[in-house]
Amino acid sequence: MSFRRGHLRYFVTVAEEGQITRAAARLHVAQPALSQAIAQLEQELGVELLMRHARGVSLTAAGAAFLPKARAAVAAEAEASLAAEWLARGNEGTVEFGFVGYPPSVDSPELLEAFTQAHPGTDVRFHELPFPSSPTKLWLASADLAVCHRPPPDESVWAHTLRLEDRVVLMRSRHPLAEHGELGVADVLEETFIAMHPSVESRWASFWTLDDHRGGPPRSVTNDRAINGQEVLAALAGRDAIATTPASVAMTLFTGLNGFVAVPLRDAMPCEITLVGHADRDNALVTELVEFVLAAAEGDFGRSTSDGG
Repeated sequence: MSFRRGHLRYFVTVAEEGQITRAAARLHVAQPALSQAIAQLEQELGVELLMRHARGVSLTAAGAAFLPKARAAVAAEAEASLAAEWLARGNEGTVEFGFVGYPPSVDSPELLEAFTQAHPGTDVRFHELPFPSSPTKLWLASADLAVCHRPPPDESVWAHTLRLEDRVVLMRSRHPLAEHGELGVADVLEETFIAMHPSVESRWASFWTLDDHRGGPPRSVTNDRAINGQEVLAALAGRDAIATTPASVAMTLFTGLNGFVAVPLRDAMPCEITLVGHADRDNALVTELVEFVLAAAEGDFGRSTSDGG
């Protein structure tokens, strides 16, 4: 059985969003066209995948069983496309450097300038990735390597620790806790936290709501569906809620902004800033950049350690 191109991706997105309207906005397609595509997929399969109700849609038993297979098919198609782009970049001498929250070009501009000077004709391009999703390999697929808090383990992705970094609490300046110069974990565990999008990997997301200290999710979260740092910032602007983040990310988000504060969280487990990349991509230029970054990290951050995957 063959499906029309995009129908499986449409179904996966609707399942993740739980609503046709939100899924259509995420996919940048008209809502009627999306509804028609899902109906066509159901007709081709001969089963109902979604139950429609006033609040949106939910998976039928058949839909829940089909979703993992659909995700795998969508991931395989995306991976094939991105592999072709990676091969083309290798021929062009281009490296795609991803990041979550804090651009490497801001963190270490001299380092990256030194690398490009040592490799004339090399073009290192930067782009912000969304918060990690599962599998990590697919989340990272559009980049050759990236810097972020350690994403979920994946045998297809290696990870090297660059440094450990303290967490801070982000909030608007009118929040009752905003006057504190420092906070402890016990001071914020019962606060309302900004909610992340369902596609964000659950273990990664739970680290930022302090589940590692609480032993479970917070009692109160907002109705937001944040998928990157800017969306967290936008959500904080209108609510008495909080979020936690690495100190360096807070520095980036809050530079020049009024109405927000970042308060150090003194006794939280630190976040692990890592350099990650693809174990199954053989690219000499990327390997040289990785070695360059790791050597600099050892020199600039004496506390750095590394591990391979």
